[in-house]
Amino acid sequence: MIRTAAVPRPVRIGVAAVGIAGALALAGCSTTGTPESDTTTDATTTTPAPTASSTPDATASESAAPADDSAYADGTYTAEGSYATPESVETIVVTVTLQDDIITAVDVSGDPQKSESAEYQGRFIGGIAEVVVGQNIDTISVSRVAGSSLTSGGFNQAIDTIKSEAA
Repeated sequence: MIRTAAVPRPVRIGVAAVGIAGALALAGCSTTGTPESDTTTDATTTTPAPTASSTPDATASESAAPADDSAYADGTYTAEGSYATPESVETIVVTVTLQDDIITAVDVSGDPQKSESAEYQGRFIGGIAEVVVGQNIDTISVSRVAGSSLTSGGFNQAIDTIKSEAA
């Protein structure tokens, strides 16, 4: 027969509370999307048929404007955006096709100055189509795609330029 020591009730309640708090803290730390190591590293992507099999983690709004309320001229626009990394200033070129204010295609290319930038630009380029194609250009504000967050700054800058040109 195994004997167990009696644990006072306040200790049991405290242990249970710590366990619940820990579980809630871990749940708040969970992420959706793909870990950085599972992302695509293609140098370029063309849409509307993205081929990435993984789902990148990204942020972009999802509302579309009606066709008769278009604020931008339909067409294909190209702009450059830049962003700073700890080692360099990087530049990307963004081309989007707009129809009724909706992004119907996106192409991003870069000329990375550092090997780490090449890796992150590749991840970003491989996942951006899934995030922005089909979205209203006014609602796009990308913060992180496939583990790349700095490249998003250059992308958003290029989108702002494109919006000015298409207005």
